[in-house]
Amino acid sequence: MLAVALGIVGMIVYAILPKPVGVDLGTVESGPLKVTVDEDGRTRIKEQYVVSAPLSGRLLRIGLDVGDEVIAGETTIARIEPTDPELLDPRAQAQSEARVKAAEARLKQSQTQLDRTKASMDFAESEIGRLRGLREKGAATPSQLDQKEMQFRTATEDFRAAKFAEEIARFELQLEQAALLRTQDAGEATEDDGSDAPASSNNGQFIIRSPISGRVLKLEQESATIITPGTPLMQLGDPADLEVVVDVLSRDAVRIEPGAKAELDQWGGDDPLDATVRLIEPSGFTKISALGVEEQRVNVILDLDDPPEDRTTLGDNFRVEAHIVVWEEPTVLKVSNSALFRHEGQWSVFRINDSRAHLQPIELGHQNSLESEITSGVVEGNRIVLHPSDQVTDGVEVFER
Repeated sequence: MLAVALGIVGMIVYAILPKPVGVDLGTVESGPLKVTVDEDGRTRIKEQYVVSAPLSGRLLRIGLDVGDEVIAGETTIARIEPTDPELLDPRAQAQSEARVKAAEARLKQSQTQLDRTKASMDFAESEIGRLRGLREKGAATPSQLDQKEMQFRTATEDFRAAKFAEEIARFELQLEQAALLRTQDAGEATEDDGSDAPASSNNGQFIIRSPISGRVLKLEQESATIITPGTPLMQLGDPADLEVVVDVLSRDAVRIEPGAKAELDQWGGDDPLDATVRLIEPSGFTKISALGVEEQRVNVILDLDDPPEDRTTLGDNFRVEAHIVVWEEPTVLKVSNSALFRHEGQWSVFRINDSRAHLQPIELGHQNSLESEITSGVVEGNRIVLHPSDQVTDGVEVFER
């Protein structure tokens, strides 16, 4: 009877004694940490051109389809037949002459802008060469060289945009000059000589040729119809010349700097694409989130670093997921975010020592969605509890599951 009583008492004591808690364990380690702003973005062609009708007339059916390739000055994209007597109206002739003068003024303005951006690009290039020489002698810092390279890249993009604008202005002048010919008597119209002019007259027809080399992005008018001056006909652009627009929260936009690196995934390819921040737009806008909350957002423009050959299937207005780097270090002491919790207003972890979990307050630095930088509280190699449950308390015995 005494043995039975002792056995019952032993089982009761064993039942009420605390048992080890099964937990998942992780390790505090050193390694790279990258903080990014993650948002959805969309691609767009940098320079798009809408071809519009320069005069009234009857538009013949356009034979091009969306995606067809066009060559500057060679591909005929539209033909317009005169609708008498409007093309012979003196008022229309006076309006055409005024449009020619306006086009000439725009061309002069674009040429001045082109000269200015060319001078800025040449100056930025010479500054890079001079600073590289100073860098080799140790008289310049890497950040100064990076800044000059960013300035040269920006100046180059400005020069490309100014050159494109000058080409468009020249095309518009030729277009208006050709339109002025159609306001004269039809018998005075010149025959098509096969030149590279973007528009010409052929057998009483007004021929519009492509102002740029690229592809047809959109057809505004396809069937034969009567049109007026300014009627959009089609939209042209080069799908290889893409940029990415990412709208981020305004509080995240202030952390992003021009020249920051970014990574694009979920675009359909096997490997992510590299990109560089070119511009953070200075003006934000209000957007309603999926939860119905008003958010202030800002557009961030990215340039694709990968060559067009690596992204031939990527087109205009395609969705991508962008990860813009705002902070990065090659070696920091870090821990998984799943081990962190708040205790009495301070970040803490459970550190394992002699098979027991001990509450350890810590201080954090930078954080991303998966890991956090630890500035104090633990050292490299410490074992910590991941996903601590309410059964894990200070001093409790644990074992790894």
